[in-house]
Amino acid sequence: MLRLARDAGASTVAWTIDYDALALGRQRALQSALEEAGLRAVAVHDAPAVHPDETAAARSADCGRGYRAFAPYVTAWSHAPRAPVADVPRFASLPLVSEPLPTAHELGTTAPSQAASESHARGALAAYLAAPVLQYSAARNVPAGEPTARLSAALAFGTLAARTVLAELDVRARDPFLLAEEHVALRAFARALAQRDFFLQLAWFFEDAPDAPLQPRMRRFPFARNHPALDAWHDGRTGYPFVDAGLRQLRATGWMHPRARLVAASFLCFDLGVDWRVGRDAWEALLEEDDAALATGNWQWVAGVGADLAQFPRIYNPRKQARAFDPRGAYVRRWIPELRHRPDADLFGGAQAPERQLSLELFDGATYPPPVVEHEAAARAFLRRYGDFMREVRR
Repeated sequence: MLRLARDAGASTVAWTIDYDALALGRQRALQSALEEAGLRAVAVHDAPAVHPDETAAARSADCGRGYRAFAPYVTAWSHAPRAPVADVPRFASLPLVSEPLPTAHELGTTAPSQAASESHARGALAAYLAAPVLQYSAARNVPAGEPTARLSAALAFGTLAARTVLAELDVRARDPFLLAEEHVALRAFARALAQRDFFLQLAWFFEDAPDAPLQPRMRRFPFARNHPALDAWHDGRTGYPFVDAGLRQLRATGWMHPRARLVAASFLCFDLGVDWRVGRDAWEALLEEDDAALATGNWQWVAGVGADLAQFPRIYNPRKQARAFDPRGAYVRRWIPELRHRPDADLFGGAQAPERQLSLELFDGATYPPPVVEHEAAARAFLRRYGDFMREVRR
């Protein structure tokens, strides 16, 4: 960076802060090197919609270090001042020698599924706010329904700013012809942005143990690092169609629907009892977005070891989730061809006797497997372990 700044004749170097703990350390080292060389270094909070210090300013407890609970955070976030959305900057053309960007093939993957540019990201945002956002309340839960925004990669790589999204959302909300339920959808979308900011401020204020549970008591909980069914979970062959559809969608597209993410992550942590970091690291290699701070925050939230201070872990029942959010099996049928021609009753998983599961007819030479664990029994066993652990902690 120092060499690039000198070649460009720059007097100031500015960058958007990356909230991952390792990146924060590198950025501090970069700032010191630049300042020692006589250059001005400016690190800006452009990733969140609301600056972490703006929400922390409303907090008197814990020396203003930020929020560990989401409910009071979102209240502070809603009332915090927002930085204005500036005009698009103009970039100078400089004859600098640069290596070409790596190709998809060099990175071991195929061509990207989406174009990557600011104009493309802004176009996608405009198209989403034109109409689909008004169905967001349902779209975030029903994977076969209306599309979600799919802006996570653009936000992660900086081709779109969260402040821009929130400002455009405010404009959309001023439409006098919106129905009450459409206003509810817009508020739900804004709340999703707030949750993204919440995890970023957690990484900013609680940097000391980035790979450890935010809750100190849970750092000793005996999550396993392996399980006989771990490969089945990776491959989308757990015998629970809703879980498997999400995992296969991820492998095929680099993205997974938010509801499926919750259920698949819960299955790993509670049905299989596997450490949340195993899942986080597995998905990091597959997801199109790349934001370590958000990945850690979300996985800790699901595993019940982070900012979510519920008394007991929220264990998602994959059968009930399928019945509630994919009752006709459209999502499952799309991603699991072995079940494409099965009746709806066969698409929830785990309820059928093993012999019926094994009798599902061949589809392109493949059969769909029986459940790798029985959900109710696995959930009860995990809760017993959790209860025993908590009693031991309180002694």
